Amino acid sequence: VQLQASGGGLVQAGGSLRVSCAASGRTFYIMGWFRQAPGKERDFVAAIDQTGGYTYADSMKDRFTISRDNAKNTVYLQMHSLKPGDTAVYICAARPDRAVSRITSPNIAKEGWYAYWGQGTLVTVSS
Repeated sequence: VQLQASGGGLVQAGGSLRVSCAASGRTFYIMGWFRQAPGKERDFVAAIDQTGGYTYADSMKDRFTISRDNAKNTVYLQMHSLKPGDTAVYICAARPDRAVSRITSPNIAKEGWYAYWGQGTLVTVSS
């Protein structure tokens, strides 16, 4: 089982970027994104389930859009109006079991709720 993130890079402030995470080996009911800036803790960004239900961290919902292609077993994070403060490694995470997973779960933003993690892709926003 593998989660492979890609699409990171260097972008100017105000620009847009889309990162992707392709899963292999199994399917996941919920897939999500976290981010970790240098020297800081890992923060929840967004998550989406197989039916298209989604949720965002409050500070992300205006500029970020999460989506997924179930046929490709891939989740995307489209980011707009990027700021230097968005500079971070963006890391995908996944939870496989539908029976015990809800997009409305109070645990959706907790790292420990996710069983599988990718290696992340670095997004650098220059001022």
